[in-house]
Amino acid sequence: MTAPQTTAAAVPAPAPIPTGANELTGKRRVAFASFVDENYLPGFLVLLRSLALSNPGVCEDFLVLHDGLRPASVARIRALHPRVELRRVDAGHYDSYAKGDQDNYLVRKAYFILDVFRVRDYDTIITLDTDMVVLGDLEELLRLREGLAAVPQFFYGQHKLNSGLLVIQKEFLSDEFCARIDATGRSGDYELDKHDQGILNAVLDGDFIQLDPRYNYVKRRLSGDLPVPDDVAILHFTGRHKPWQGGEQGYGQAEQRWRDFELSDAEFHAAYMDAPGNKHHDLMVHFGTPHVKRTGHVESARRVAAAHIAAGEYQEAVDLLSGVDIPVDEAWPHEVLGHALMSVSRYEEARAQLLLATAAPNRAPTAFARLAQMAWIHGDDESAREYALAGLRVDPTHRSNRLMQQRTTDVPKPREGAPEEQLAHVAFYMEKQGNAGDKLLPETVRLTFGTDTGPRRWHSVHAHRLFGEEALARVNARRGLVIGGGGLFIPDTMPNGNSAWQWNVPDEMLNAIDVPIMVYAVGFNAFDGQSYRAGRFNASLRLLVEKAAFFGLRNHGSIEKVRSLLPAELHDKVRFQPCPTTVTRQLVEGWTDPLVRENTVMINAAYDRAGLRFGHDYGHFLAEMAKAVRALGEHAEVQCAAHSLDDEKIAFDLRREHGISMPVVPMYDFDNDAIRGTYARTKLVIGMRGHAGMIPFGCGTPIISLISHPKMAYFLSDIKRPEWGISVHDRNLGDVLTERAVDLLEDHARTVADVHGRQQELWKVTQENAADLRTILGAPLS
Repeated sequence: MTAPQTTAAAVPAPAPIPTGANELTGKRRVAFASFVDENYLPGFLVLLRSLALSNPGVCEDFLVLHDGLRPASVARIRALHPRVELRRVDAGHYDSYAKGDQDNYLVRKAYFILDVFRVRDYDTIITLDTDMVVLGDLEELLRLREGLAAVPQFFYGQHKLNSGLLVIQKEFLSDEFCARIDATGRSGDYELDKHDQGILNAVLDGDFIQLDPRYNYVKRRLSGDLPVPDDVAILHFTGRHKPWQGGEQGYGQAEQRWRDFELSDAEFHAAYMDAPGNKHHDLMVHFGTPHVKRTGHVESARRVAAAHIAAGEYQEAVDLLSGVDIPVDEAWPHEVLGHALMSVSRYEEARAQLLLATAAPNRAPTAFARLAQMAWIHGDDESAREYALAGLRVDPTHRSNRLMQQRTTDVPKPREGAPEEQLAHVAFYMEKQGNAGDKLLPETVRLTFGTDTGPRRWHSVHAHRLFGEEALARVNARRGLVIGGGGLFIPDTMPNGNSAWQWNVPDEMLNAIDVPIMVYAVGFNAFDGQSYRAGRFNASLRLLVEKAAFFGLRNHGSIEKVRSLLPAELHDKVRFQPCPTTVTRQLVEGWTDPLVRENTVMINAAYDRAGLRFGHDYGHFLAEMAKAVRALGEHAEVQCAAHSLDDEKIAFDLRREHGISMPVVPMYDFDNDAIRGTYARTKLVIGMRGHAGMIPFGCGTPIISLISHPKMAYFLSDIKRPEWGISVHDRNLGDVLTERAVDLLEDHARTVADVHGRQQELWKVTQENAADLRTILGAPLS
């Protein structure tokens, strides 16, 4: 059956959306920077090793400023850091400076680091001299968000900075500040023998944030061969006698700390793998992969593979672990390899690995849980239940096994209507205590097709189950197939190798569907720093668009992303279809707006993929939210709206860190009517999850979005209310959030009317699309 094709309705698009995810979320872009040349290359290589070994969980971009490096030198630098960016300095720019011997190497080197102030694509830059060695944790520096910070000079008083380490924020990475630097340099009104340091001190005149000396601990403090204090984070070998040039008498203990990092590649890789603490994915892969290839060390291979899996790099994990000999009795590597194999849909191989892992009591519960999940994916509820029970016998508290056992026990079989009267519906059907937004979504999608959302009119197809021949036959017996809504285009929620997005559908099965396919209000849901397995995802996406009679995405940001992956001839098939949760008031039969609302403000914070959401700024976010909660508490009762169990963390953290108590509303335990009713009765919802904004908006409740994901900004752009969002990284989050929230609360009737007006625009689009869907189906939607 060939479905009628429709042309997307002419819908006014919102203002152009920024292409960079950081621009949408406000996430700080942080980089280290050094000026490097051939003379100081040995020192820089030691600096890079020391940074990785002292801060194994930190990996920011590293800007290498230079005026010419040999290819072999560049290769050595890249081997020691996975995110190096080379930037050539404008060597002639400083010829006009008034003082100093411009032919003197040290003078020119000192000036060149000033080029860092001409960088415009980062929010925070930390400069490190190449004669430094990192000995301690730098997290305090990474959390700095304001001003220009440095350690005062050791010999010359607190009003002058030592330029060896600078923490520079965006307001100093500006044309205005560069003009002040240039004017001072050309005037000669600075200390002759201090060069860049003299210019900066002349410009700043003591106006800088003073850091503890341990962040730029100069060698001269250790004269007389004193030991390096334990709390020193950065040791700076100032002066002309560098450790790689033979050093200087009287500093033997300090120089030994430098030589501790003068390692061969093999020694360095082994040292990184043995370093304590959490390790950053990029560093783990960059150093761990050659270490595994060199040594065949199984435990190292497991750890690197686990890092790949955590980043959605499942095939890379398979390739790495498949290249080492795993002893039969090494359970953990077998479990990780099984996890990777099932994530690329190599299910039989995964099953063999996971069965081996069940032999060890400490790994058996997780291995059984994955076996149960795989059986469920294949539609075998009985085997899934048996595996889950086996896991519970080892660990009765194992949550994944308990949920699977509940999911597959006494599952009622719905009495469905006649197939020819039904629509099939591919969706993510949420379990008990699952995400409240995902729980509500399938029913809300169905409401756009008619008031009957049950099995008489709908045949459910879980997106995460393998779509095989039997499922295909059932779908082809229906009137059509609806796919959505929600963020189905995401790579790491129930990963599979068949499509590389949430619906586990092989191309041959998708191609064999012969009823109309309607992709409805789906979102492109990747976070900052996430990427898809481009080849597999792009091929599946293209086939889906080609097959679809209707292809509607829930925001214009997703439309732009998806169109960029498609050939031009398919662009017009991709249209705007708002998430139906945003028009709830129009969809729910008999809906009435509350006459009186509860005097509450609900706050939702999300913690899945927390590193991608917050970066280094979670402490700042929490402190600013504490400020806002206290202020808003003078206007209403502030509650925590928990869409999932993890969302309760903000209540725990505010209590522990700031002494603030906030009642928790466990929406993960609510049914759909209770979710809608709760959001309809409150006065304001401040939400980080997408559906913590869209659902209350659809219920007619004002919202403010805490933006940690591009989709939040996409939605606010679509309704032309970007001021209803604020980045979780905003410097003044607490004050700005309070001001906006109080403004909405004080004129609540006006705000509610504005919500209704914005919602009406989305409802018009939904109605226009419904007319096209009726044409596609050749009959009323229900």
